[in-house]
Formats: sequence, C-alpha cells, structure tokens
Amino acid sequence: MRVGLGYDVHKLVKDRKLILGGVDIPYEKGLLGHSDADVLIHAIMDSIVGACKKGDIGKLFPDTKDEFEGISSMELLKRVYTLIKNDGYKIVNIDSVIVAQKPRMSEYIDSMEKNISRCLEIDEDFVSVKATTEENLGFTGREEGISAKAICLIEKIDV
Repeated sequence: MRVGLGYDVHKLVKDRKLILGGVDIPYEKGLLGHSDADVLIHAIMDSIVGACKKGDIGKLFPDTKDEFEGISSMELLKRVYTLIKNDGYKIVNIDSVIVAQKPRMSEYIDSMEKNISRCLEIDEDFVSVKATTEENLGFTGREEGISAKAICLIEKIDV
C-alpha cells in the first residue's frame, strides 16, 4: 500500500467558469488556469501520481502544451487513472478538502463525490470531499483564490 498527498491552488478571476470536482458552480468568478483549473481534481491527481511515484500533473500535463488548454480536469483524471491502472495499482480511497471563503460548497459535494468515484471506478463510500473557509484570513479568505488538498491510499494488485 502507498499514500499520496496532493495540493493545488488557483486564482479567482472574472469571466471564467468555476468548476470543482467536475461540477459547474454558479459564481461571479472562476479559477484561472491552462485547463479548466479544477483545483480539487488537480489535488486528487497529484495525490494519486505522487503515491505511484509518477511525478506531478505539471510533468504529465504541462501548461506549455496546447492539447491541454481548456481541457476538462475530469478527462485528465481519467488519464491518470488509466496510467496507474495499467501499472497495476488500485485506488483504495480518497480524502480531500476545498478551501474557499465563497461560494458555499455544501450543495455540490455529493455531485463531486459521484463524479470522482465514477471516474476512478470506486464506490462513493471511498471518496470524501469536504469544504472549509479560512475565516477571512489569507488569500482564500480574501477571495483571491481557492485551494484544495487531497490524500489517497492505493494498493498494488495483480494485472
């Protein structure tokens, strides 16, 4: 068994969609990035590739390549899953947290967990997404950006 830790942050800007966990969340700002900038999925991907010692998502999906411009992070998560699955790894569980002052995430959490579990072919009971604020402190508290952290447990299986 192996454990991986992931972290990501993106700046909030006008004229961008806010997509977290593959869910389009109505909000006045969205996250700036080369892809759809889904910080939650990026943190989850980094936790997975870290556990498998595959580098990080910047190495796998560099922002210097046009093919990744505007791409759905859920599509990138599918690619990460295929990569580790082909190497004989199985995801046991994912635990994650979104750090954002606004908007409130509670009504979107179930959809995020469903999207992630479906993509990683694991039961929803093994995917946890939480959300918290930073009580108006720091860049997330000032609504300048959103960050996410994730941890995953994987195991090697026979292929």
